Amino acid sequence: MTPSVLVVDDEKSIVEFIELNLKRQGFSVLKAYKGQDGISIARESNPSVIVLDVMLPDTDGFEVCRSIREFSMAPIIMLTARGEDVDKIIGLEMGADDYMVKPFNPRVLVAKINAMLRRLSVKVLSSPTSSIIIDDIKMDLINRTLFKSEKQIELTPREFDLLKFLVLNPNKLLKREEIIEEIWKQEYVDHRSVDVHIRRLREKIERDPNNPEKILTIWGKGYRFNNERNEQD
Repeated sequence: MTPSVLVVDDEKSIVEFIELNLKRQGFSVLKAYKGQDGISIARESNPSVIVLDVMLPDTDGFEVCRSIREFSMAPIIMLTARGEDVDKIIGLEMGADDYMVKPFNPRVLVAKINAMLRRLSVKVLSSPTSSIIIDDIKMDLINRTLFKSEKQIELTPREFDLLKFLVLNPNKLLKREEIIEEIWKQEYVDHRSVDVHIRRLREKIERDPNNPEKILTIWGKGYRFNNERNEQD
């Protein structure tokens, strides 16, 4: 099935430019010029990836991202014209997986989309472990789902990959550089992206995110997943 990309941006020239480059690479392209239209199309069409501008005429991209995250875990790449850290951090906190600053190289955008789709298509069938159980948390590595106290917890693809990397390296110091290399591959991200994703994971799995018991910070170095009891099926 041809992967589809939803592009949400009020600048028609940019949408057409992105569409041209994506179609050259074999993607089908969905377009929206307003935030609410983007939400509706995302809900109805379930795109493979969403490219979302921060500045939209009816509502900002952050709110659109938050709304989409209520029903879709499709990877979201935010576009921002300013490149300020606060925009990047807010976008990540709202559920975005990555961001690009305008003007950008369309080849880089296509490369990011392809990298996201490759990660989504990877199966852990070669591993003898199909699930990991830690206290009241269960990760299904085949179906890429997470349950806490038997209630399913929604994770973005990036959050799932990050949590899996942490739990498969229990009680080991993982430096931010190692995490970026493993999770973001060849994409350029800074350390704040790691910190934002860690904070989002803590909010979803920790009893008290402000006093984490599982994902521990090793100040000045990185993170360690505290796992004294770990059962594998």
